[in-house]
Amino acid sequence: MNLPYIINVAVILLACLAFYKLLLRRETFYKMNRFFLIACLAISFVLPLVHVPAEFSFRKKVNRESVIVNSGQEPAVKNNQPQTITTQQPANEVQQPLNNSQQSAAIKDEKQAVSKFSFVKLMSWLFWIYWFGVIVFGVSFLFPLVLLLVRAYRNPVIIDGPYRIVEVSGDKAPCSFGKNIFINPEKYEWETYNQILLHEKIHIRQNHTLDIIIAELLLIFQWFNPFAWIYRREIESNLEFLTDDQLMQKEKVDKQSYQLSLVKVSAPHMPLSLTTNYNQSILKKRIAMMNKKRSNLHTAWKYFFLLPVFAFLACLLNEPVAIGQKVGKSESNEKNVRNHGMETEGYWFAIIKDDKVNIRFSDEKMDDEKSGHSFSGDTFKLSELGNIPKGTSGTFSITREAGKMEMTGKFEGNTGMGTYKFIADKAYVDYMNKELKETLDDDDQMAFFFIDIRKDYLQMLKKEGFTNIEKDELIPMAAMNIDAAYIKSIKNSGFKDIEMEKLVPLKALNVDAAYIKEIRDAGYKNVTSDQLVTFKAQGIDKKYIESVRDMKGDKGDKGDKGDKGDKGGKDDDADDIVSYKAMNIDAAYINSFKAVGMTNIPHDELVAFKAVGVTPEYVKSWYTMGFKDINPEEFVGMKSQNVTPEYMKSFTDLGYKIKPEELVAFKALGITPEFVKSFEAAGYKITDLDNVTALKSLGVTPEYIKSFETVGFKNIDLDEIVSVKATGVTPEYIKEMKSKGFNYDKLQKYVTLKSID
Repeated sequence: MNLPYIINVAVILLACLAFYKLLLRRETFYKMNRFFLIACLAISFVLPLVHVPAEFSFRKKVNRESVIVNSGQEPAVKNNQPQTITTQQPANEVQQPLNNSQQSAAIKDEKQAVSKFSFVKLMSWLFWIYWFGVIVFGVSFLFPLVLLLVRAYRNPVIIDGPYRIVEVSGDKAPCSFGKNIFINPEKYEWETYNQILLHEKIHIRQNHTLDIIIAELLLIFQWFNPFAWIYRREIESNLEFLTDDQLMQKEKVDKQSYQLSLVKVSAPHMPLSLTTNYNQSILKKRIAMMNKKRSNLHTAWKYFFLLPVFAFLACLLNEPVAIGQKVGKSESNEKNVRNHGMETEGYWFAIIKDDKVNIRFSDEKMDDEKSGHSFSGDTFKLSELGNIPKGTSGTFSITREAGKMEMTGKFEGNTGMGTYKFIADKAYVDYMNKELKETLDDDDQMAFFFIDIRKDYLQMLKKEGFTNIEKDELIPMAAMNIDAAYIKSIKNSGFKDIEMEKLVPLKALNVDAAYIKEIRDAGYKNVTSDQLVTFKAQGIDKKYIESVRDMKGDKGDKGDKGDKGDKGGKDDDADDIVSYKAMNIDAAYINSFKAVGMTNIPHDELVAFKAVGVTPEYVKSWYTMGFKDINPEEFVGMKSQNVTPEYMKSFTDLGYKIKPEELVAFKALGITPEFVKSFEAAGYKITDLDNVTALKSLGVTPEYIKSFETVGFKNIDLDEIVSVKATGVTPEYIKEMKSKGFNYDKLQKYVTLKSID
């Protein structure tokens, strides 16, 4: 599962969500919507895998250039077929004179390869971050699953036919999972209790748990995608609409009584996300949908509009492929195209430099420097080419254990070009197939040739204890030139059971026995190979580790973990060292905070300081204004919202004792002293600052509160006005209800009436 595929899935999922919200969300075809949401989920993951004919695609065919084989990168190539040319008959194209663009092509390609390396590295990091998130959310999926099963079989239970009614304690919302209904019977009157059971039994009969599990699996693989979380919520909401509808239609439950029970049921402790529950979070929407006029069947045409949407997305996102071949191309030639960036037959272009020759292999003739055809390059010793033809066309070959590269063409000066054909050594291939216990295809055979993997190299690895070797492990080992001496040095450094896949990054970063000893001498007696790779990649050595320890002091700080090792080190504070280095935290940075009176800053907060831009000047500005009782964590939160001392003082001048975390919320919502003053001017003295946040988030103004005086409600409590605004009660609504005979002396009764209206 690669990153482009993951992103394409996210884009398709967004399109499906937008389609649903715009066209289907308000329809009462709940069963169809259930099928729609799950089907779109599956299509989102399958559609990016569909091949789109080039003539229908909105994308141009991408020609990926391969990187030199020795770099270990193996990009895919374009599916073009070369003309078969024998080595005995020189091709006419060889007779064409070379030009300056051809001579600079290989050099230009090498520069491009270097620029691609950093991008490849970035994509590699993103790839591992993505899978780390998958693991985290996978674990968070399993934990509530286990918890539900434990509750289901430990708590008291009543068997009601196929249903298991599990009694729970406390103020937990009723919910169901599988065949189990979790409910606290002491909380509800009999009528409400019975309606809850009927509701949850419908969830169970229609296997709604399966929908929720599928939605949770979506979040595991699309955890980074905010629209995936919205999509999961829509699946759950539709299930509630469907269940309510079924209850009204088949169970013959009184609608008004059922809606009142929904209003009565209030559970601050929400159920686990894996359950289908007596959902209160969408109460207003559920009641609205129950009272909505049923959709006309003639509006079902909307579903069919999804087909052109999918077709458009496939043409927009999927990579195009050619579905036809030119006349005269044999089936055997089609097999020449391989994933290493070249074919078993094609064209070559070479530059001689000293005793080395850099040869570029292409799937089609390289007419000029703008050629977009895929290629693969390698550097050979000049002696390997034998007698190369100069001035006139001829043949020569490069022979290695894996096979022979037969080449036709000529050299003029230090550049040459022509055609090639690779012939694998059958005995070598048979030997490798037997030793590796897997089959080398043409693609593998060419990779083994370019890397020059010898039989004795494979035997050396087995002698060093690597018995179950796979070809995908052997290729990078040989490409990195990991020999017996290097393997022994790593094993003798304490990694006796190191795996081949761990050796490759160590070698790539030049981690040797001396570096391992240096890190251990710095206190990391139990350093792992992964930590060594991270240290080396960040340029961390003994000197830097000791400088960090000096910065943190002998006593360490809150951010340190573990027991002290030799020389004051800690075996398990590797992450601290890495984050210090990554954020470029040095002694000068730490001392700059000590200079303004801030000492012993915890490690995690120090890193956060650097990340959000907390500076000594920022801290000092707070101290100067008299706000000295602020901890590092609060500084991080305030700086992230650009909260200034002047902003806090503007509220303290009004007489409010405001906390930093409240100040952060105020800043995020755009609350100003003027907003607070407007309520004070209207006669409302705000004693609880939480009310300010609620008022601002709901858009409550003094004018809104005063408007209720026209319908007889004065001196409304701020807590009450929040619930009034949240449910959409207005003076006009109250007038309408009074005209219908609903004359209440308490505003809260209109809130309840609005909820079931």
